Amino acid sequence: MGNQNFRLSDTIAAIATPLGVGGLSIVRLSGGEALKVADKLFVSADKKKPSRFQTHTVHYGRVLYPPSKSRGGREEIDEALMTVMRSPKSYTREDVVEISCHGGLVPARKILDLVLGLKVRLAEPGEFTKRAFLNGRIDLTQAEAVLDVIQAKTEAGLRVALNHLKGRLSKKIKAMREELIDLLSDAEASIDFSGEDIEVISGSSLSKRLRKNALVLKRLLDTAGRGIILTEGASVVICGKANVGKSSLMNALLKVEKVIVTPQAGTTRDTIEELINIEGVPVRIIDTAGVLEPADIVEEESILRSKNTVSGADIALFVLDYSRPLSAQDKEIIDHIKDKVVIVVVNKIDLPLKLKTEAIKGFLKGKEVVKISAAEGLNLRKVEKAIIRTLFQGQGACVSGPMLNNLRHKSLIRQAYDNLLNAEKSLKKGLSFEFIALDLKEALDRLGEITGESASGDILDAVFSKFCVGK
Repeated sequence: MGNQNFRLSDTIAAIATPLGVGGLSIVRLSGGEALKVADKLFVSADKKKPSRFQTHTVHYGRVLYPPSKSRGGREEIDEALMTVMRSPKSYTREDVVEISCHGGLVPARKILDLVLGLKVRLAEPGEFTKRAFLNGRIDLTQAEAVLDVIQAKTEAGLRVALNHLKGRLSKKIKAMREELIDLLSDAEASIDFSGEDIEVISGSSLSKRLRKNALVLKRLLDTAGRGIILTEGASVVICGKANVGKSSLMNALLKVEKVIVTPQAGTTRDTIEELINIEGVPVRIIDTAGVLEPADIVEEESILRSKNTVSGADIALFVLDYSRPLSAQDKEIIDHIKDKVVIVVVNKIDLPLKLKTEAIKGFLKGKEVVKISAAEGLNLRKVEKAIIRTLFQGQGACVSGPMLNNLRHKSLIRQAYDNLLNAEKSLKKGLSFEFIALDLKEALDRLGEITGESASGDILDAVFSKFCVGK
């Protein structure tokens, strides 16, 4: 499985809770020796050995050092609760033991050290979930969903992850694979009987079924933009010339005075980032420096960073000042962002109007314009709604059905989709069914990589290396 230390027959252990001071810590064991190890270090209040505990039961007791030649008794490490989950009805489908002790670094680490001294290996990152996958309890999309649940930034992102964890994406992919296996079987049978003038499947029927399955994949591909944003979030950069109220807008969206605001132009000298939740969508708001004519090397670097940040953002909030005429600096920024997805924010509407936009009508065409006062808190909700409309092209951030939420899935679905299109093109050109069969096999392999049915050891290592130790 890529890493030479990985052996499925080993009993493994790790601290499953974050390190630091807390209410409790959990040391988790999994494997064939888990209950024997528990017998050696845990004494329950009723003196019963853990190997005799019923599955899915919790017992109070003490964790003790084993007998030592230099000491006659046993040293108590901590009071604890021990949970036993026997194979196959456990997270890993192996015997699992969890020891809940008092929170803090010392108790959990002492217990883990004791466990590791009893022929137990420290678990690798994600190894508990990897065992759940290898033992057939979950597939690879569900394993990835475990990490998505842990890392979910909003409720919407959590709903996407839970849909995957329940197997809704897996079910769709597996149904597609079964359909393609049937198609491949018909195509290969047609090859076998090609010299006997026996038609197993007609070209028109095969073309229709290829088109039908390609459409299913296309619809799934179309969910990727929303799914990735809901899971990973979107980046929204606030740009504009100096002193138009960019930092005030950021503070207003954050609902806290996070960024220093002064009447002096150029107060913000570096990009400032904060994460906010807008209608269940994690949005990374980025404030940028507004100076366009650098007075020193620091301001020059600030401008370069601002331009790079704008280039990499999903949306640019371009801020104009309602109380100041359009300037050459405004036009210079427009030239830089004209090819970006832009929402125009006209700030300071609480002041007398001096802004005239006739000169930039072409730029404004088709773009949403929101008029606000960041200082007075006017129309800020309209900015949030404009961000959501722009991100999801007016569809909203609702979660309905399975959707792609990572680039690995998106890339593999795209490849499988292209394979089906290529197969249909080959069919239209009158090419041999061998060409169609090759494309169908490629599509099957790509879909199998998503669920793990045809994933290599390197792919599995890459997926599970993102997990923390203990999960």
